[in-house]
Amino acid sequence: MNVKKLILPLLLFLYLHGFSVAENSLRYHAEGKGGAVAAEDPAAVEAGIEVLKNGGNAADAAVSVMLTASVVDYGMFSIGAEVPFIIFDKRSGKVKTLSGLGSAPLDKESMLFYYKDGIPGGGGIRAVPVPGAVHLFFTALIEYGTMTFAEVSRPVLRILDAGGQNWYDELAQTLRKLIDRESSAAGNRKDKLRAARDRFYKGDIANQLVDYYKEQGGFLRLRDLQEHRTLIEDPVSIEYRGYTVLKCGPWTQGPYLCQTLQILEGFKLQNMGHLSADYIHVLTESLKLGLADRDFYYGDPRFVDVPLVGLLSKRYAKIRRPLVDMNIASMDVRPGDPIKMKSLVNEPAKYRPGPGGTTTCVVADQWGNFVAATPSGNGPYNICEPLGIAHGNRLRSLNTSPGHPNRIEPGKRPRITLTPTLVLKDQLPVMGISVAGGDLQDQTTLNCLLNVIEFGMKPKEAVTANRFSTRHHENSFNPESFRRIDGLGRLTLNEGIGKEIITDLVKRGHKVSMTGGPIANPVMIYFDREKKEFFAAGDPKANRHAAVLESNSK
Repeated sequence: MNVKKLILPLLLFLYLHGFSVAENSLRYHAEGKGGAVAAEDPAAVEAGIEVLKNGGNAADAAVSVMLTASVVDYGMFSIGAEVPFIIFDKRSGKVKTLSGLGSAPLDKESMLFYYKDGIPGGGGIRAVPVPGAVHLFFTALIEYGTMTFAEVSRPVLRILDAGGQNWYDELAQTLRKLIDRESSAAGNRKDKLRAARDRFYKGDIANQLVDYYKEQGGFLRLRDLQEHRTLIEDPVSIEYRGYTVLKCGPWTQGPYLCQTLQILEGFKLQNMGHLSADYIHVLTESLKLGLADRDFYYGDPRFVDVPLVGLLSKRYAKIRRPLVDMNIASMDVRPGDPIKMKSLVNEPAKYRPGPGGTTTCVVADQWGNFVAATPSGNGPYNICEPLGIAHGNRLRSLNTSPGHPNRIEPGKRPRITLTPTLVLKDQLPVMGISVAGGDLQDQTTLNCLLNVIEFGMKPKEAVTANRFSTRHHENSFNPESFRRIDGLGRLTLNEGIGKEIITDLVKRGHKVSMTGGPIANPVMIYFDREKKEFFAAGDPKANRHAAVLESNSK
């Protein structure tokens, strides 16, 4: 993508429409006081800025960012895919998570196919879950927004109307059908939004989707669409060094970041020094323990009894912490037992084995609302051409292994890697993080989060500092029944990390490799409460962007 070609027309558009945005708004970092947006493509960032400028709040702007991303970040996200969403709502003072994630087909007979022939690992119509993103867009507007769907759709419709891919006209027509239903429906703003949402999941659009599923040999039917809901849930949270770190539940990988932080709280990380051999080693070994529990326990909590209370307890972290040997890199996979409070399970660990596409979104507004979301859609896409609606293949994040907590069942959500983060201090938001990068997402979140909390960096420095990651975990995208870990002991470092550090880590047993590219793709917004100023940034190596409003007159 040629960013310069996008920036010039966007600057002209902003000038003509009188937008007051920070001077560095289309770069990878920005500072200001009127609200902030960080995402991947500049057009998605500016969609959010436009909504904030027009008086919308963080929920409104986030929906506009994601609608736009479904077009400009196509391949990383599509409108028929999925979004986990976490919000601090200033009005209530509460944080909630919204599951914009579709489920496996409700048809029990379809399970016979999956158990016999497997979930298509390369994608295809039988790897498509119920499309969840659209339901989330409307639910976020109903529960937390202030604007209409027509208002938040304006930026993406301008892009679609300008022309591009062969599905642009069809998607624009579908969006306008939803807007027409919204405008014609009786009642208040929320009633109208519900009516538009129903047209997608229960009306003529739903019927067209079902015709497409049947034609292509898929298992989804009208009942799957009609019964789909965006679940609004309490977040998972832990306290770390005076901060509250909040994640989505175990239908994502998010809670293992909290587990890892609980273990790390027992180490003096600042004294080790940023990116020292000790620092990289202790984070890596703690991540291995958290990831082992993720792979052993996590799944859709509507189907699986995930022992989260024990997993997130300080007592369990204290029991697990001695497994970190500061001199030796572990080559074992070591889930613990949070029920019996043992450092290791009695039974030997079993292993289960493509990368997907994901984009990023963090928004904060002048009133104190904060949103982090991780829109995603695994390719290759399955596109319903008459509607312009592309679907991903998220059922690949389930598996067919008997007894596994993430085994496919009728109506079950896959345990996804998508994992946005909010951080509070004294019960108010100070940070939002979104990362694209599959199994690496929370590893990069940990890098960036500790850069701020332990070493006092602002987002500009936190997202550009050298990073590292491990592959000592199951691959979350291979749906086979046999569990395998291909990256035991593997540690990937950015090339900017010194040779003496690499030598030290190799001596401890890490299987080290180097990369010059980004290790996952982060964006971050930090709010400085004393200055009442937002600091927003995205990793420029990962082609991320950020913008702020200097002020908002509305």
